[in-house]
Amino acid sequence: MENNAELRRCLTATDLTMLGIGAIIGAGIFVLTGVAAATQAGPAIILSYLLAGIACSFAALSYAELSSSLGGCGGAYSYAYASMGKFFAWVVGWDLMLEYGMDASTVSIGWAGYVQSALHAVGLSIPAALMTDPSSGGIMNLPAALVILLLAGILSLGTKESARFNEIVVVIKLAVIALFIGIGLFYFHPENWHPFFPFGAQGIVNGAGLIFFAYIGFDAVASASEETIDPQRNLPIGILLSLLVCTIIYILVAAVLIGMAHYSTLNVTSPVAVALLGVGHRFAAEIVSIGAIAGLTTTILAMYFSFTRIFLAMSRDRLFPQFFAKIHAPSQTPRRLIWIMAVVMAGIAAFFPIKHIASLVNIGTLAAFIAVCASVIVLRITKPDLPRPFKIPFSHVIPILGIILCLYLMTSLSRATWIGFSIWTAIGLLIYAVRRYFFCNQVAGSCHADSGC
Repeated sequence: MENNAELRRCLTATDLTMLGIGAIIGAGIFVLTGVAAATQAGPAIILSYLLAGIACSFAALSYAELSSSLGGCGGAYSYAYASMGKFFAWVVGWDLMLEYGMDASTVSIGWAGYVQSALHAVGLSIPAALMTDPSSGGIMNLPAALVILLLAGILSLGTKESARFNEIVVVIKLAVIALFIGIGLFYFHPENWHPFFPFGAQGIVNGAGLIFFAYIGFDAVASASEETIDPQRNLPIGILLSLLVCTIIYILVAAVLIGMAHYSTLNVTSPVAVALLGVGHRFAAEIVSIGAIAGLTTTILAMYFSFTRIFLAMSRDRLFPQFFAKIHAPSQTPRRLIWIMAVVMAGIAAFFPIKHIASLVNIGTLAAFIAVCASVIVLRITKPDLPRPFKIPFSHVIPILGIILCLYLMTSLSRATWIGFSIWTAIGLLIYAVRRYFFCNQVAGSCHADSGC
């Protein structure tokens, strides 16, 4: 049974915080920390995490204010719509498609790799042809597709059920991280922190640009607004608390990792496991793979959840066909949209070599953060009387600082990333122009209030 009912309000502040932690802490903590330290910042990677966290905090405060006053399931897209109109909202929504949709698909490929490694540890394996896309000589990446379909089943059961699953897996990965920190403290060597700035001050910025990928996800909380109990209170708590907790965890893990092993030895795909093996803890190194699988699972779930909610919001606004805006009454979820997107994302993960597109996720996210900060400024001017249960302190400064820092981090990204992002944006603008021409000029004959033009 399908209808246009609202989504079910069932998420608490705890659910939202765990959703944010589940989205933020993924493979980045097990991979990017070592790579960024070895190639960009050295021990100063600790400051890189702090810099990236500060940049995110400005955006998070902006998200918190807008989510408490505007609500809706579209996150940054909805805020751009309310402050700057449909065209800018489409651009932001298109960027979010890049962040959430591509992130879920690419992370599922990483998930498949970790599962294969875990199976190898117990003497099992998946045939190489079923682990590789056709362009790389295989048939398909079957595990990557299956995990997306599995999570589609969980999401379609209901939002509360999905939240419970997420919380269980988050507890598992936090336990693994605590195990690593506990062991690492016994093998901490302060001399590994010297020199602290081997790549200079610019290395801190470059490191922040690289590990920024690890912070992507707290904004996913904003897309759960329509399904949140008392969103004016709980959304700001979920957004800000999840970011704070994850920033502390990242800094602790980075500090312990660099103390266990010299940064120059950590440019590997599994630096945490390498550090544990270096001090003779083989079993703990194997446990880390379980934590990585858990981390990737909740990241895919959160990105997938947010992707469907933003797509739903855009469909309600007629930027996509309203066919996608139907709500399944028994589960009070967009079940039709969930499964259609599952087929699309599973197909991408199974048959396309999209690992090179992963770098675009960073720039798409930074662009969305800039739009959110700008939305706060615009709404403070155009709608000064809008009720704001949560208000940003120093409201004339923080959004501007957020924009400046995000732009600064964008400058550290490669030229290839900028070219790819420009192409993606151009495709989005072309789709918008074609859609407007055919649906407004030819079909509708004129633009009116509910035409979506």
